Order: sequence, then structure tokens, then C-alpha cells
Amino acid sequence: MSDQPKPQRAAFLVAAGILLSRASGLIRESVFAHYFGASDVADAFKAALRIPNFLQNLFGEGVLSASFIPVYAGLLAHEEKEEAGEVAGAVFAILSLVTSILVLFGVLATPLLIDAIAPGFAGGKRDLTVSLVRIFFPGAGLLVLSAWCLGILNSHRRFFLSYSIGVLWNLAMIIAMLASGSRSGEDSLARIVAWASVAGSLAQFLAQLPVVLRLVPALRVQLSTSLASVRTVIRNFGPVFVSRGVVQLSAYIDSLLASLLPTGAVALLGYAQNVYLLPVSLFGMSISASELPEMSRAVGGNEEVAAYLRKRLTGGLRRISFLVIPSVVAFVALGDMIAGALFQRGKFTHADAVYLWGILAGSGVGLLASTQGRLYSSTFYALKDTRTPLRFAIVRVILTTVLGYFSARNLPGLIGIGAIWGVAGLTASAGVSGWVEFALLRHSLRRRIGTAPVGAAYLARLWGSAIAAAAIAWAIKLEMPRLHPIVAAAITLAPFGAVYLLLAGWKNLRKR
Repeated sequence: MSDQPKPQRAAFLVAAGILLSRASGLIRESVFAHYFGASDVADAFKAALRIPNFLQNLFGEGVLSASFIPVYAGLLAHEEKEEAGEVAGAVFAILSLVTSILVLFGVLATPLLIDAIAPGFAGGKRDLTVSLVRIFFPGAGLLVLSAWCLGILNSHRRFFLSYSIGVLWNLAMIIAMLASGSRSGEDSLARIVAWASVAGSLAQFLAQLPVVLRLVPALRVQLSTSLASVRTVIRNFGPVFVSRGVVQLSAYIDSLLASLLPTGAVALLGYAQNVYLLPVSLFGMSISASELPEMSRAVGGNEEVAAYLRKRLTGGLRRISFLVIPSVVAFVALGDMIAGALFQRGKFTHADAVYLWGILAGSGVGLLASTQGRLYSSTFYALKDTRTPLRFAIVRVILTTVLGYFSARNLPGLIGIGAIWGVAGLTASAGVSGWVEFALLRHSLRRRIGTAPVGAAYLARLWGSAIAAAAIAWAIKLEMPRLHPIVAAAITLAPFGAVYLLLAGWKNLRKR
């Protein structure tokens, strides 16, 4: 294992790709907020985009990473390239067939899906949502095939391309809005942007395909399950598929509950999730995605494998903590600055930014648990155990549903605040449930491979540094005159980051 790349370099490549993709996504959201704000059309677009994304999330990156990469990377580690090519081709064929059937079903059954997912939509708002979902579904199918490319590229340690390619998807929608926004009504513009997303999905798949074909010269695309390795992928796929489905069910319950709240709730939840997913993807996903292929290549006896996994797990958890803890504090203390800088323009008002701050603060409750939980799940997947994360995901969803319903529907009235603040209750309740899932994952993995300590003193230093940096940023904020949101954010967030790095010590990021 001495010839393996340092985890920092692999994680950096993933993070760099994600940063480009997420940055373009935030630009897309900023342009979207300018043209749509928190209107009925924005609600319809966000709800519509979420429904076919269910297909992408079920069959896409997370599921393929957990079921396909451990098997495929293991074959590469043992120099079985011919069989690796056959496995990759068989998985592609099976995935293409199943995805095509589901896309067709989704297009035909869209009205039923809308009634199940967004019962609060009616009239023109519901009709627009149905129309948009039917446009989005084929694009979601293409993104699933793009995720297959990602699995191949990651197994060959080609991380940057697979995670930066999302720029094409975002760029297609940005161009569509800028080209048509000033001369189209909101409904027409929403449909134009939806078609642009399909074009972006196709571009994303085609851009990766030539590299994949060069990396896998033995690729044999055929619908076959004769190889034992293919059957292993399928066997691992089932529990992960259900696990992702359970998690997605939780997201759809949030969307369903938000659809019952006042106008703008679904759109604001969508804006918040794009911001929340930035640290989740940039820090949690970058580290867990880069670690999974390396963990899957572990060889030797049980003790050797356990020691190797503990070492990688400890290093990954420390790096996640260093990067995510300041994100949590920023969401809670400076969320209005973040929301204003990203979205406050055009039809997106200051009041919308304040609501978004509350939703981001709720998201911060479980941010650290969610990001570290991804790494724990990756460790289980490397051990070819996909059932343990499934059990704990089910627990998380049950808790999220119960707590989310109470927090969204009942809690605002009990404490005397507006109903729209129920969206913040949704995100906070999901965070509490995330901590329960994290605790279960950690306890179970300790029994398998032993303890992977992060260090209480190390965590205390990070939290203390982040809180001190936020206090300085707040002092600047209180003394600052009224400025453009972007300028105000730069003046407060830049010192926050600089002070945190000074106090926490950048060298801690490199500790393993």
C-alpha cells in the first residue's frame, strides 16, 4: 500500500472538481433567484427538479460508489483488467435498461407523482410542475449514466474530471436564463431552463465517455450476469439502493411538508439545500469519495485491513472536522451574510434572505454528523457491508419524519412565529436525526475495526477557534454601514475565515 497517493492529494482533486461544480451551481441559483425569486413558479421548478432527481440519486453516484467501486477497484488491485472491463460493461448495460424503463414510467406517471409529492400544489402551479417534471426525467436518466462514468474514473484515480463535469449542466441553464430571461414570461422561461438542463446532462455524459473508453480498453457492453463479480455488484446494489431510497424518501417528505406551507417555502428550502450541500460535497464527499477506492484496495489479514482502515478513517475524520466546523458556525452566526451575497437581487428580497438564514441555521445542526457519516458509510462499503448503513438510514428517516412534521406544522404556532419558519424546523429536525445515525454508525464500526479517535482536544480547539472568529465577524457586522450584500459579506466572512485559520492552525488539516 506504500505506492498509494496521499489522501490529501486525492481529496484535493475531488474538492477542486466539486468546488468548480458547486460554484457554478451557486451562480446558477443566483441567476435563478434574480428571475424567479420565491414565487409560485420557483416553487414549481424546485419541486419538479427534485422528483426526477430521485431517479438520479437512487441509481447514481452514491449507489454506484457503494456497490460498483469496491468490486471494480478490487479487480484492478489484483490486475484482473479483462474481468474488470466485462464487469464495467455489464453494469452499464443493466443500468441503461433499468434507467430507460424508469424514465418512461416517470414521464407517463408524472401527474400521480405530483399528487404524492406536492399535494399542496393546485391549479396552474400544479400544471406547470407536471410539465417540468416530464422535461427533467430524460436528463436525470443521462445523469445516471454519467455517474457510471464517475465510478470508472474514481476507481482509476481520475477524480478531477468526474467531479468538475457538473459545470456543463449548470452552464447550460445559466446560458438559457441569461439568453431568454428578459424576453420570456416566468412559465415559459422555466420550461426553457428545464430543456437546457437536459442538454447539459447529455453534454456531461459525452464529455466523460472518451476518457472512460481509454481507461477501460477491455470494456464489453453486454446484458449478462454470468460473472460472479457482476452478481456481487447487484447483490451489494440492493441494500444501498434501498438505503438511498430511504434517505431520498426523507427529502421528499421535507418537500411534501414544505408544499403545505406558505408560498416560497419550497423555493427557500431548495435555495438553502444548495448552500448546505456545498460543505457537504466539498468537504464530506471529497474525502469520502477519494477514500473509498483506496479503502477498497486494502489487502492482508483481518488485523492488517482493520489497522489500515482505522488510519485512513482517523485522518479523514480530522480533515472533515477542520473544514466543516467553521461552516457550521458560519451558517448559524452569519447565515444572513451568506444568503444576501448569493441571492439578494432582483425578485429575491432581504426578507427572503432572513428566512433563508433561519433555514441555514437549522441545517447547521446536523452538518458535521452528515459529512462524517459519509466517511463511516464509505468504510462499511469498503468492507462490502451495505446492510449496516441501510438499517441506520431507516432509523434516521423515521426520526426525521416524526420530528419534521412536528417542527414544520406545530412548532411555529406553539412558539408564536410565522408558519413559513416551519422550513427551518424541517432542517433542524433532520440534523438531530443525522446525529443519531452518526452515533449508530460509529458504534457499529468500532466493533468491527476498533476505535478511530479524532481527539477531544483537537475538536475543542476547532470549535473554540470558529466561535472566536464568528465573534470578531459579528463585531465587524455591527459597526458596518449599510452596504451591498456582496460587499458586506466579503467584509465579514473574509476576516472570519482568516481568524479561524490563524487560531486553528492550517497545519492541522494535513494531520492524518
